[in-house]
Amino acid sequence: MTQYRVVDPTTNELVRTFPTSTDDEVDAALARSTVAFPGWSRRPISERAALLAGVAAEYRIDRDRLARIITVEMGKPLREALGEVDLVADIYDYYAANAEAFAADREIDVAHGRAVVRSAPIGVLLGIMPWNYPYYQIARFAAPNLALGNTVILKPAPSCPASAEAVAELFERVGLPTGVYETVRATEAQVAALIEAPAVQGVSLTGSERAGRAVGELAGRAMKKVVLELGGSDPFIVLPDADPVAAARAAVVGRMANAGQACTASKRFVVFDEVYDRFLEAFVGAVRELRVGDPHEDVAMGPLSSEAAAGAVVEQIADAVASGATVETGGGRLDRPGAFVAPTVLTGVTRDARAYHEEIFGPVAVVHRVQSVEEAISLANDTRYGLGSVIFGTDPGVIAEVAAGLEVGMVSVNGPSQTQPELPFGGVKASGVGRELGEYGMGEFVNRKLIRTLTA
Repeated sequence: MTQYRVVDPTTNELVRTFPTSTDDEVDAALARSTVAFPGWSRRPISERAALLAGVAAEYRIDRDRLARIITVEMGKPLREALGEVDLVADIYDYYAANAEAFAADREIDVAHGRAVVRSAPIGVLLGIMPWNYPYYQIARFAAPNLALGNTVILKPAPSCPASAEAVAELFERVGLPTGVYETVRATEAQVAALIEAPAVQGVSLTGSERAGRAVGELAGRAMKKVVLELGGSDPFIVLPDADPVAAARAAVVGRMANAGQACTASKRFVVFDEVYDRFLEAFVGAVRELRVGDPHEDVAMGPLSSEAAAGAVVEQIADAVASGATVETGGGRLDRPGAFVAPTVLTGVTRDARAYHEEIFGPVAVVHRVQSVEEAISLANDTRYGLGSVIFGTDPGVIAEVAAGLEVGMVSVNGPSQTQPELPFGGVKASGVGRELGEYGMGEFVNRKLIRTLTA
């Protein structure tokens, strides 16, 4: 049975338990969402947008309380949690301001008569959410789809039920009609039943590659559209003409934010020989200076999300060392209660190590030395993932060559990967399918309906 409970990873103390939804409760949520869809989808998009603007305002009003909820749930430093709440408000505001334009009819130039493509909602959607960005992941899925006119059933991560409850209460406060946004604390069996339910027209999952394969298989059998935002092992390439100190500063942010628990975190640092020593010295020095501690205080990094998460990361470090890697700093647990892992930098990681092939979902950076553009691109692409990437350098031609050669969905130049409401988010290969945010975020769970009028 799936357990929904809050365990504070700073102390490993159980804070609160939540009941798992019964089959009847899940069925009732689906029924409410199904009944709500026709009326919600027929509302003028301007009215739906106004409600989203109200959601944004509520996030800003309640930002301190909302931020503290996720600091307790998954250990995010309070200042990062506040930043997440602010970003979420911006996402709802973005779709409130742009949804009408994104959903407007598109004329097609035809020889005879008139042709229009109309963007129509498709129905009830199921969103399966992770724990690492509890509010942001919901907003990324819910905001564009609610604006379009779909209704949403939200299944939160088992470790983040309190934040999910807070979001549901927020939607209720702004007057969202009953059934438009439903939350279910479902088991795996109940999720499978929802995917198979005829009323559910699409499924969005953000999570692990394993979860994505399972949900994708179920959705495929049921002929349901899916968006899968999965893992990443993003390369951070430092070209020979880059400022190695500036690159190192960006690398610390790109790797260690949210304790390294982000699919788009830079995890593999591919550094040209000409700047390798200076980059490594600056990077290791900056990582050693990171203040790690109680996330309610002014720290750069808190604990990992759970004891299980911390144990998994330490195992990957130990395996890399056993395979010949060198620990430049960090390398294990911190000597204190809670799910704390020291920020770690590894060099000399070989193909025999798990850290070479697997995603490390924690504060561990792997640094490689390369000699050429061809070697850098080859090493960067030597992974089953293809989410994001970073390139540091000054030569526009070389940057363009590297960007073109990378098998990823997103490239950031001369800065760590960042999320903004207007920028499409998504990857290729085992990092998933589909896009979220920006105009593309309204382009997944939509019926592009052709209306052709012939000349009389």
